[in-house]
Amino acid sequence: MKFDYFYEEQSESYSFYRTPKVFFTDQRYSTLSALAKILYGLLLDRVSLSFRNKWIDGNGRIYVYMTISSIEKALGKCHQKSIKILNELDDFGLIERVKQGQGKPARIYVKNFVAVCDSYHQKYERHTSGSLPDIPLEVCKTYSNNTEINNTDINKTNPILSGEDVDKDERTAYREYLLDQMDMAYLRESYPFEHETLDAILNLMLDVICSKRKSIVVAGDTRPVSVVKSQFLKLDSSHIEYVMDCMKHNPTKIRNIKQYLLAALYNAPLTINSFYQSMVNNDMSCN
Repeated sequence: MKFDYFYEEQSESYSFYRTPKVFFTDQRYSTLSALAKILYGLLLDRVSLSFRNKWIDGNGRIYVYMTISSIEKALGKCHQKSIKILNELDDFGLIERVKQGQGKPARIYVKNFVAVCDSYHQKYERHTSGSLPDIPLEVCKTYSNNTEINNTDINKTNPILSGEDVDKDERTAYREYLLDQMDMAYLRESYPFEHETLDAILNLMLDVICSKRKSIVVAGDTRPVSVVKSQFLKLDSSHIEYVMDCMKHNPTKIRNIKQYLLAALYNAPLTINSFYQSMVNNDMSCN
């Protein structure tokens, strides 16, 4: 069998199952087998389908259905092996099965892979302290752009939420996940004079992800917080670079940096390709 190359117009043409990156970067998941990680990705993919089908229990928790025969077909494994892999996820705590009676498939609750525990905070402190060279204070003071960041409320830890809205353990856990998912160390090296903006982006994302509210206004439209949260959890370093580039090339003064970032982050997966394509087209027209 011979496969062709990917070409630029095909880069976003296909659907993929999403297996959390943390499964391969966090030592705590090292004992989880590769097949179990793949199966979790398959189950995680069904969560959005369950939400659309309103498969939600009385406590607001989403559940999915996936029979053993479906697992066998998806993984290409026999009946016993498929049961073993499903049991592995159950024993690990990443899923919970609830039987519905004879002849009915069990409900499968897919657990949030971002575990909340004290070790996250300790790991985060080790990860960030001293990892990058200090930027001279006088250099940071002289750097500026058209966003007037220093004159906004961007430095506030929770520009959207009050302190009562925040679960500190949950926030710490998601912070560690985002630091890894967005490769924040790389971003800090790439933007040595814009650490303040990067921190603002991180804190804004955490505010939304950890919010207990039902809805939030993004670009003038009221959207469910759960939808915005889901979008933010998909962002990686390329999306953050895109947002930084958008700010850099924005010809007008950004007066409400919080709302600008909120909209840019939410729309990043949808607009990133067209933004860079327009830049390429502009460069070509100037030649």
